[in-house]
Amino acid sequence: MGSDKTYPEEGPSREITVKSFDINAAEITNAQFSKFVEETGYVTDAEKPQEGFGAPGGAVFAMPSSGNPNGWHFKEGANWRSPEGGESTIKGFDSDPVVQVTLNDARAYAIWAGRRLPTEAEWEYAARGGSTGLYVWGDEKSPGGVEKANHWQGAFPYKNTVTDGYAGRSPIGCFEPNGFGLYDMIGNVWELTDTPYQDGLEEPVYTIKGGSFLCADNYCRRYRAPARQPQEAGLSTNHIGFRTVKDIAD
Repeated sequence: MGSDKTYPEEGPSREITVKSFDINAAEITNAQFSKFVEETGYVTDAEKPQEGFGAPGGAVFAMPSSGNPNGWHFKEGANWRSPEGGESTIKGFDSDPVVQVTLNDARAYAIWAGRRLPTEAEWEYAARGGSTGLYVWGDEKSPGGVEKANHWQGAFPYKNTVTDGYAGRSPIGCFEPNGFGLYDMIGNVWELTDTPYQDGLEEPVYTIKGGSFLCADNYCRRYRAPARQPQEAGLSTNHIGFRTVKDIAD
């Protein structure tokens, strides 16, 4: 687990053992989350007024401007049904990964499904798929000029050449699975884990894994199994989703 070759927070490389577990072959989709909401009446955190903003909503990325150079902003009305806020919709996107969900929302879904969120170690083991390469498919990012995952091509955040065919989220299963038959463990959307990123922080911050459609060579080369990033437990965004796991008796 981990790596000594890339970002410092990924190290040190170490050996771990995980117990047997089952993991979703793909990220939880809009259709799956819709069924959960229909059966339970669950209301996500983004659908409630947000502290500091006084209105429901979530974080959304848009191309940077002089007034918003980093591209991220709070978007009133953004939630899992309207990932980018406003008039955006998930209609016709049943197979896209659900986003604008917090750790609390993901846990609630997992409990309803009789499952749980993966630990960081479980997630990384599953993502590697038995590979020891830099990427889960080998050491070359784009073998033969073919993109193997949904991420940003070009100079982030100003130009995306969309070589992989997707400027944003893609439906699950559009790229080849890893060695364990799992789809989109790398790219598409970041995935929540149930492992704190760092102990002792005032605000709960958890580890997300896998990178997203916003990760680029020049900015966030985290479309690799050992890559990790902190995420506020109560913040929803349009590039973070999740999948679930279940223990298997040895």
